[in-house]
Amino acid sequence: MADVSAKLKDAVSISDGKAQVKDADSVRGLMDDLIYEAVFNPDEEKRKGLQRLVIEIAKQMGAVPASIQSLYEEMGRNYPGFTVPAINIRGLTYDTARVIFKKAKEKKIGAFIFEIARSEIGYTKQRPVEYSAAVLAAAVKEGFIGPVFIQGDHFQLIRRYYMEDPKPETEYVKGLIKEAIDAEFYNIDLDTSTLVDLDKEDLKEEQRPNFEAAAELAAFIRSIEPEGITVSIGGEIGEIGGKNSTPEELRAYLDGFNEAFKSGKGVSKLSVQTGTSHGGVVLPDGSLAQIKIDFETLREMSAVARNEYGLSGAVQHGASTLPDEAFHKFPETTTSEVHLATGFQNIMYDSPALPAAFREEIYKYLHENFSKEKKEGQTDDQFIYKTRKKGLGALKQKWWDLPAEVKGPIMKELSDKFELLFNELKVNGSKELVDKTVKPALVEKKTPDNILD
Repeated sequence: MADVSAKLKDAVSISDGKAQVKDADSVRGLMDDLIYEAVFNPDEEKRKGLQRLVIEIAKQMGAVPASIQSLYEEMGRNYPGFTVPAINIRGLTYDTARVIFKKAKEKKIGAFIFEIARSEIGYTKQRPVEYSAAVLAAAVKEGFIGPVFIQGDHFQLIRRYYMEDPKPETEYVKGLIKEAIDAEFYNIDLDTSTLVDLDKEDLKEEQRPNFEAAAELAAFIRSIEPEGITVSIGGEIGEIGGKNSTPEELRAYLDGFNEAFKSGKGVSKLSVQTGTSHGGVVLPDGSLAQIKIDFETLREMSAVARNEYGLSGAVQHGASTLPDEAFHKFPETTTSEVHLATGFQNIMYDSPALPAAFREEIYKYLHENFSKEKKEGQTDDQFIYKTRKKGLGALKQKWWDLPAEVKGPIMKELSDKFELLFNELKVNGSKELVDKTVKPALVEKKTPDNILD
């Protein structure tokens, strides 16, 4: 780190907590080493200070964390013909984000989101400020200029904890929300759908625990969001993997939420269930079963959300493992946002470029540490597929340390996948509309004066 610090001192000055970029080209050239130190320096305070420095550098160089709220308000008035991809990066975050920004510049894309879920923060060992730093470091490296949408995905109330005692579970999620907003996540998807009470006969009463908890968390977001920023908030009505949602459930949730929420702008979108499962359905040989999405449900739900409530539309989760030929249906059905995660992880693990010895090292770690999670009747292939996401955080540094001749082909595979998705979701050329509708507010944060000492 000493060598990087010495070089950075010529390119960046820090005075009274304010970082100032003096030589953008030098900063860009040093970013690989800087973000590596920001993620892996053994001193926690040093890591946090370096992560904050990276974020402040990015903002000065034109990559600014932003809320997608105003774009979604425009989508509520006039659907623009594209579906926004929300991309969960579980491993090799900096490298993968670089691929995305490079493709965004090439295709003039502005409508895309980086996100990480509550569960992913744990097993990938990426706290919000580290995730922001890695994404924004990639933006700097690739010379991306414009709003960068970073999102907290599935900030979820876990049912079993909530039912034991709602207060500590609610406070935990509020703490996570605060941490995320401090890290400049200006988009938060609340998932309180876990609380839906299906024993009630009336739809509104079924949804009441959901919309009341969401309203409380949304009010908390509004109470702490920075001046000049309206955090985009998402709601959810159908537990992913459960029964398909209906327009009646959507109305019951939104009517109840709007009655309970009195703190400004409410949700900008609503996640629904249409037949998917997070990570896909794994067959005994480890392959994925074909899943059929009810696209007509998506079409109908998006229309109701947009026409009756002014939302951007319906949101689809758990879609990355769908066949490639399915993705064009999302903009056709006016879906506003689609969440993509496991498919990218699969490319990393299944790439021919990944050394077999490293893959086996990870699988051995999973067997040694998570064997209790293997369910009765589950094959070894099914167990590995379901648990290998947990090998990304525990061996994070080894993933980052993979040589260029390994990472290069993996990134090429990911680049090809992103190009296909961006084409099918029709976001190419969306930068013009994003720049027109989204005016990021620059929120200044303090950087430790001695961080480069």
